[in-house]
Amino acid sequence: MLKCLGLSSGRKLVRVLEHPFCAKQCQMLANEKTARVIDGKSIAEEIRSAIAGEVRRMKECIGKIPGLAVILVGQRRDSQTYVRNKTRACEEAGIKSVMAELPDNCTEDEICNALSSFNKDPSVHGIIVQLPLPQHLDEGKIFNVLSLEKDVDGFHPLNMGNLAMRGRESLFIPCTPKGCIELLIRSGVEIMGKNAVVIGRSNIVGLPASLLLQRHHATVSIVHAFTKNPERITREADIVVTAAGVPNLVRGNWLKPGAVVIDVGTCPVEDPSCEHGYSLKGDVCYEEAIRVAAAITPVPGGVGPMTIAMLLSNTLDSAKRTYNFT
Repeated sequence: MLKCLGLSSGRKLVRVLEHPFCAKQCQMLANEKTARVIDGKSIAEEIRSAIAGEVRRMKECIGKIPGLAVILVGQRRDSQTYVRNKTRACEEAGIKSVMAELPDNCTEDEICNALSSFNKDPSVHGIIVQLPLPQHLDEGKIFNVLSLEKDVDGFHPLNMGNLAMRGRESLFIPCTPKGCIELLIRSGVEIMGKNAVVIGRSNIVGLPASLLLQRHHATVSIVHAFTKNPERITREADIVVTAAGVPNLVRGNWLKPGAVVIDVGTCPVEDPSCEHGYSLKGDVCYEEAIRVAAAITPVPGGVGPMTIAMLLSNTLDSAKRTYNFT
């Protein structure tokens, strides 16, 4: 059972109340961990180190470095944290970063003007608009202005459309789904011919994740809010990618023994023992799942670091394409 509480950042803090299974079983199961933990932080560090090496090589060979522009609207604490982490990662990799900050009550035209300016700037090779935007803004109109060649988040309609079509390639793949697939590949998980279930169908994660899994020749089912018997469908999956944003949604009995679980969910849950009064939980009841799954990503430390690594990778690819640098 869940209860949502307000957070000053604009996110929802969730209090996980006692669940008849979790309260009695999780503590017992937690003592016998069997699943391999997929360390997204370690894998992301390897990728970022390789990116930094490529940036240095580019600078030495042609005197150019990649550039990333970020548009941040409003004062959401979580968005500010994400942007701060991205700019810090750029600095560590040697990538130039610039930012345009706009108030909550800004207009679509103001955002579009900032986008147009970055579109024309030859030193900027990637542009991201930090989501979510305030509700009064039309995301579709804004992303239509974003240059396709600089859409390193992969959200432009043409990038998404090309991802969905066989025989076509997107210039950029959305960072979080790309990171999920990279985790599977680098962890030695076979995707071809496997049954995969994606929980959630957002444009940011669920939809592109399902398309990417299909490109790797998995048989994909999508579970969403209107799916009947989601636990039965999920239990048939060899690979589960969940991005619902509901803590402890996926119980141990939702999983097929030996399944691989990629948990994208990140939800603040009330926890008085933590410094800020809450801890981050994923969609998966980790203490149960670790007794059933063959491999699982933790929250935090799983998919999150990979998202930033893929953003840097996309930005580097964009710069290489611009300068015809190989």
